This record gives sequence, C-alpha cells and structure tokens, in this order.
Amino acid sequence: MNTTHTGRAYAAALGYTVIIGFSFMFVKMALIVSNPLDTLAHRFTLSFIAAALALLIARRRVPLHLKRLLVIVPLAIFYPFLFFTLQTFGLVYTSSAEAGIIHATVPIFTMLLASLFLKERSGWAQKLFTVLSVTGIISIFVLKGVSFEASSMLGIVLILLSALSNAIYSVMARKLTQKQSVLDITFIMTLIGFVLFNLMSVVQHAAQGTLMQYFDPFAHPSFVWAVLYLGVLSSLGTSLLSNYALSQLEASRMSIFNNLATVITIFGGVFFLNEQLAYYHFIGAGLVIIGVIGASFAGRSKRAAPTGLTPGESKST
Repeated sequence: MNTTHTGRAYAAALGYTVIIGFSFMFVKMALIVSNPLDTLAHRFTLSFIAAALALLIARRRVPLHLKRLLVIVPLAIFYPFLFFTLQTFGLVYTSSAEAGIIHATVPIFTMLLASLFLKERSGWAQKLFTVLSVTGIISIFVLKGVSFEASSMLGIVLILLSALSNAIYSVMARKLTQKQSVLDITFIMTLIGFVLFNLMSVVQHAAQGTLMQYFDPFAHPSFVWAVLYLGVLSSLGTSLLSNYALSQLEASRMSIFNNLATVITIFGGVFFLNEQLAYYHFIGAGLVIIGVIGASFAGRSKRAAPTGLTPGESKST
C-alpha cells in the first residue's frame, strides 16, 4: 500500500473516530428537545444540503442511474439507515457513556463477519480476546444489577444492533469502495438517508396531526448546534471519512479505531452531560478495550496473509 495513502487513510480513520466519539453526546442533547425521528430527519436534511453544496462548489456530477443505486442501496440500509435509527432510539433508553461502551463491540462483530464472508482465520489468542471483550459488556450489566428496567434492556439491545449494523456496513463497504467512487457512495448514502428519515418523520407527524410542529425544534439553540454537528460532521463527515479509510484499509483494521471512540464517548458524557459512571463501567470498559485491541493485533498477521484478503484485492491495496 502506498505510504502517503496509508497515512491519509489512518488520518481519516482517526477523524472518523473523534467525530463518532462525541456524536452520542450530541444525540442526547438533541433528544432533550426533539423525538428520535425528527432528530434523524433534520440531521440528514442538513447533511444532504452540505453534500449538495460541496458537489456544486466542486462542479461534480453524481450519476444516479438505477444500476448504481441498486449496488449502493444494500450498503445504505445498514449505514446510515439501520445504524443511525437503532443508535438514536437506543440513546432514548441509555446514557451516552453506556452506549459508547456497548458500541466498542463493533470490532468484534467486524472480525466475526470478516471471518465468515471474507474467509479470514482467527487464532486461539484472537478468540480469547474476543471472549474477554464480550465478558466486559456482560460484566457491566451483571454488576449493575439484574433487576434493571425493561426500557434499559431495550436500549442495550438497540445499541448492540446498531453496532452490528456498523460492522456489516464496514465489511460491505470494504469491497464496494474498491469499485466505486468514495464521493459518489457518500452522496448516494446521504441522499437515501435524507429521503427515508424525512418520509418517516412526515408520516409520523401526519398521523399525529402535528405537521405544523415539524420545524419547532429549531427554536432551541442547543438543538440547532446538535443537529449541525450530527448532520454535517457525524452523518456526512463520517460517511466520507470511513468510506475513504475503507478504500485503503482492511475492515477489521479500521474497526480498531472504535476503541478510541469509546473512550471519547465515556469522558464526553461525564464532563459535558454530567453522566455518572460507577466502578463497574470502568471495569467493563477496560475489559472491552483490552479485548478488542488484543483481538485486532492477534489477528493482524493472519489478515495480512493472502487468504485474508478480499477477493480480487492485492497486497498492494
């Protein structure tokens, strides 16, 4: 792989990580004022406007023929649609710090899916670290107490499913970004998110007879700042950065950066949202981070082998 491209890919992955790390906090801020569907609709409206302006300034035209859309739609189902939907609704029932810890399972899901679909092998050390990471998640909720509310459990499940959607997207995008333009993929993904989330929000308001309240959240400055961050940086920015990084890096290697996002999310929730963390959060987070880093490094040599490459990919990619 070209050294310059590698450096840019890691820089993109790092930028993606920092933005994602703080995104949980901004979602919680937006949800104080708005409901999940309106938050998703408004963030993707701003994301689409930003993407359209960027293309207009660059004088770039994205061909939207049916064949290209059919190739990208399966990817867009998992990211942004399922990932952001599950994440936003999950954050209604759990704290941003707790969601960040659960989100650290993305690398584990990614490695399992890469093993299944890309035929990558995992050694005993990689499996051991994988179990350690899962143990970290379980320990948080065992130590927290088995009698927590059903709503809290719903939040946990939704964030876990969000993490799984992210992992599926990473594996799918790794192959697609080798064949399609990163800018084209990002724009079409943003367009699909804009259409779907706005349609869902409008239908909900129409059913409730509250269509005139569609733009009410913008009367709150905190919501405006939150959706600007979520729309321009967390939706459009992360799509562009992750698609570029995945065009240069293996999906499993890219997923390592979610570890740092977890740390950022935890401390963002504590310092900016005054969320409380107990000792078991630190124990669980420590086990998760050690597990995912250990599993990633344990499998590095195997991923570098020819059998671990995406079909049609060369070592120089």
